[in-house]
Amino acid sequence: MSAHRISVGVFGGNGYTGLELLRILRGHDGVAVRFATSDREAGRPTPVPGLSFVPVAEAPVGDVELVFLCLPHGEAASWVERHGGGEARIVDLTADHRPGSGREARAVYGFPELNPQEVAGARLIANPGCYPTGVILALAPLDRAGMVDRERPVAVSAASGVTGAGRAPKRELLFGEVFGDFRPYGLGNEHLHLKEMRATLPELQLIFVPHLLPVARGIVETIALPVRPGVDAAQIKALWRETYGECGAIRVSDLAPALADVADTDLLELSAFDNAGLRAPTVTVVAALDNLGKGAAGQAVQNMNLMLGFDALRGVRC
Repeated sequence: MSAHRISVGVFGGNGYTGLELLRILRGHDGVAVRFATSDREAGRPTPVPGLSFVPVAEAPVGDVELVFLCLPHGEAASWVERHGGGEARIVDLTADHRPGSGREARAVYGFPELNPQEVAGARLIANPGCYPTGVILALAPLDRAGMVDRERPVAVSAASGVTGAGRAPKRELLFGEVFGDFRPYGLGNEHLHLKEMRATLPELQLIFVPHLLPVARGIVETIALPVRPGVDAAQIKALWRETYGECGAIRVSDLAPALADVADTDLLELSAFDNAGLRAPTVTVVAALDNLGKGAAGQAVQNMNLMLGFDALRGVRC
C-alpha cells in the first residue's frame, strides 16, 4: 500500500461513466478521491467508502492534483474555460476536446498505448470515445504499416450495450423497448464518433454503423478491412502483438472476442480472420471492449496514471 496518495476529484460522478470511474479509483492504491460531484445526488454516498456526493459549486478543486470531467457534453468545455488555468490536471471523458470538436488543439488525445509520452506531459487529456477506442487501436498500427488498401472503404459494424447512451431516462432505452430487440441507429455515416475516427485515421474511408444491444454494457465491433495483396490475418495479429505486447490492456486472441470476455474489465481484445471467396483481399477484424471500462473510465485511469507518473496499468482491471 502506498504511503502517500495523490488527491483527485470527479465531476459528474453519478452517471454510468462517473460511477464506473469511482469504482476503479476505489481500488487504486496511489490516489485518494477527494470529492465527487452531483447536484441531484448531493449528500448521498458514492461507491467510495466514506465519500458522499457534493454539489458542483462546493467541489474543492484547489485541493486536488487532477480532476476527471464526466459532465454532459458541452459542460466540460465550459468548465475548462473557467478553471483550466488552475493547478489541477484534467482528464475530460466527454467529446468536448476530442478531434473534430473544434477544441482539439487545447488537449492531447489520450491513447496510453499509442502516445504515452504526450499523455504523461499533458495538462488536459481528451479521453477517446468508446466506439473509436476499438476502431482506432485496431486500425492505426495496420494503416501506419501500409497493410490497409486505402482505395477501398473500411466497413465497421459496431454493437453496444445501453449504458453507452447515458443514465438519463429515455423511452427508447426502457427495458420493455430494448429487451428481445436489436437495431441499428445513427444511419447515414454521420455518427458523432466518426469525427474522431476520421481525424485520427484521415486516409481511411470509414463506413460506421452502430447498433443497440439489449444488454447493459460491452461493445463488439466487426470490421471488414480491405488489405493490400499478401496481407493476411496472421500478419495483422503479429503486428498487434509487436505493437501492444507489453501494454497489458490490449489482448490479441486467435479466437473471436465476445462480450463475456471483456465485460467489467478495462481490456480491449482483438482478433483477425481471413476470408475466402472474395475478389479483393479483405480481413475480418473483431474488437471487443467494455464501453464503461476500456471505452471510458478504465482508459481515463490509464491516462491519469501516466500524467501522475505511475505505471499505466496501476489500479486498472486487466
